[in-house]
Amino acid sequence: MQLRYSYRLYPAPAQRAALARAFGCARVVFNDGLRARQEAREAGGPYITDTELSARLTAAKKTPERQWRGEVSAVVLQQALADLNAAHRNFLASLKGERRSQRAGPPRFRSRKDRRQAIRFTANARFQVTAGGKLRLPKIGDVPVRWSRPLPSEPSSVALIKDAAGRYFASFGHRRVCPVRRRAARTRTRPESSLQGRMRG
Repeated sequence: MQLRYSYRLYPAPAQRAALARAFGCARVVFNDGLRARQEAREAGGPYITDTELSARLTAAKKTPERQWRGEVSAVVLQQALADLNAAHRNFLASLKGERRSQRAGPPRFRSRKDRRQAIRFTANARFQVTAGGKLRLPKIGDVPVRWSRPLPSEPSSVALIKDAAGRYFASFGHRRVCPVRRRAARTRTRPESSLQGRMRG
């Protein structure tokens, strides 16, 4: 389970242009994957697996029509496919009655006119908060952040969001430790702490 902490971003003009490219590339990757699966189904072919979609993404980057994908972080494109795969899994689980939460509909194509645009960086992208308090993002740069509260821990991911009003936000994901695991961890450390106390005494 993850906790999320959101903060307002103030990207410079060049950074806004880089974010627009990233939003656009992620949207195209998502739509290409969705279209490939729809066409395979309509042709009576087998379901295109997550692994095959990823291989197609890698191959497409080498074609003249899709070379521009190299202008953005590869992690952003991989996460766009991960979103599509998750949407398909949730839809199929709903059809089988296996989904406990709200019923999920089929994935829909993304549009540049959508009121909300978003991309995601995982730890593999090596994003970081600089000593000066800016958010450093691959192929985007150091983006100013308004820190309304401190981060509780090292984030495992960050989503970049542009809302309908044109505002930018960073939503940091933090892994939440299960209370049972936290208690177990404390229990495991107690004997060592007691031993250290006796040694000091």
